[in-house]
Amino acid sequence: MTTHPTGPPPTAAFVPPQPERRRWWHAFFPPVEPVPPAGPPAPPVPDTVTFRHDVPQPILVPARGDAFDFRLHAVYNWTAQNMPYEALRLRAERYLAWAGGIVRERAVDLARQYEPHRSHDLERALNDRLAGQRWPREGSQPYFWVQVRVSPDERVRERLRPYWEQRIKLECDHELEKIRAQQADELTRRWCAVLQSLEDDPVTAHAARLTGEQFAEVFRRYVEERRGTVPDLVQLLREAVRGHGDLGMGPSEYTEAWDAAIRTYERRHGLSERTN
Repeated sequence: MTTHPTGPPPTAAFVPPQPERRRWWHAFFPPVEPVPPAGPPAPPVPDTVTFRHDVPQPILVPARGDAFDFRLHAVYNWTAQNMPYEALRLRAERYLAWAGGIVRERAVDLARQYEPHRSHDLERALNDRLAGQRWPREGSQPYFWVQVRVSPDERVRERLRPYWEQRIKLECDHELEKIRAQQADELTRRWCAVLQSLEDDPVTAHAARLTGEQFAEVFRRYVEERRGTVPDLVQLLREAVRGHGDLGMGPSEYTEAWDAAIRTYERRHGLSERTN
């Protein structure tokens, strides 16, 4: 098999290198730099911003006698105009020592007027003194006002514990006795109504046994005691009626009414034969 020699390879079209192509293209169409996308807009700053600074470390001021301290727990309420919240928070933390000094200065002389166990009285008086005040007092700078909670010294709290335990026990016992008295009063009133209604019925002496032997015995004694006092009352009324007759007054509406009342009472209690 005969092979023919191949000719030279075809010549490819000339392509300028990449840098040269860019320079040639950019001569007619200058490249435009891409614009990075815009980020989210910054949040607007509110006209008025507030920050509540609750400080865990108490401020110590001496009580009367300087043997014990009161513990002041201050809460600072800051307000600013046209300031970001984070900036106001940093400002409150930066001026904490200054604010605490203001509170202590206004509390020291007042605290020495109260006994160590009168922390609630001092709290009320100190908040009354601080009410309506702000610091700085003037200007457009951020300012704060303060509220204070007062607690006694830990040693005082331990001394007060037995007193309050005893007081709580007494108040609970007193409340329990009141409940018992109310229940006894209600029960007595109900039993009184029951006994009075049963007393007028001639069959109740036997019917009472249906409720139990204990109730029947109590009811029997109640009826006997009530009837035992009746003869003395009847005798006294009879003497009063006879006395009016002995004076020669004769029958009257007064004596006739009393005599009718006596007879009715005798019949009700079955004492007509017993008193004659």
